[in-house]
Amino acid sequence: MIIFKDAVTDSKDELLSDSFDYKEVDGVVYEADCAMIEIGAVDVDTGANASAEEADEGLEDSAQKVNNIVHSFRLQATSFDKASYGSYLKGYMKKVLAHLKAKNAPESDIDAFKKGAATFSKKVLSTFKDWEFYTGESMDVDGMVVLLNYREDGVTPYVVVWKHGLEEMKV
Repeated sequence: MIIFKDAVTDSKDELLSDSFDYKEVDGVVYEADCAMIEIGAVDVDTGANASAEEADEGLEDSAQKVNNIVHSFRLQATSFDKASYGSYLKGYMKKVLAHLKAKNAPESDIDAFKKGAATFSKKVLSTFKDWEFYTGESMDVDGMVVLLNYREDGVTPYVVVWKHGLEEMKV
């Protein structure tokens, strides 16, 4: 299994893994479909019979619907207005670019990142109201912000992570 971690911060938050179906989009991001899952609501049968004189001693354990990727990687919801997200994105892209240069990425990869990131950033900003934002578990403000949106069907959620801002770890 491959776990993708935030490459540009010291936190090294885990953001995605190959156990989820993901695909590369525009050469700069990975998209992975999510699912809403139910957690909690464990029904445990102890085999004991409640006495006729006592009230039911069942435990209250309510189910909760959560996004499987957000839950699995303990992503933390955050919010931005359009201007602050644009400002964050500009700074984050500079960090990714510095990361690529530090690991001696080929100039062709750096150029492809610059072009693709600019295009995808414009796409996100033009549909800003449709996106939800999540930080890694450490809530490091310098780290990657994971994007969440819904497919055209309006039901299927998917996350977007910046490909060049990830570090692969095989486990």
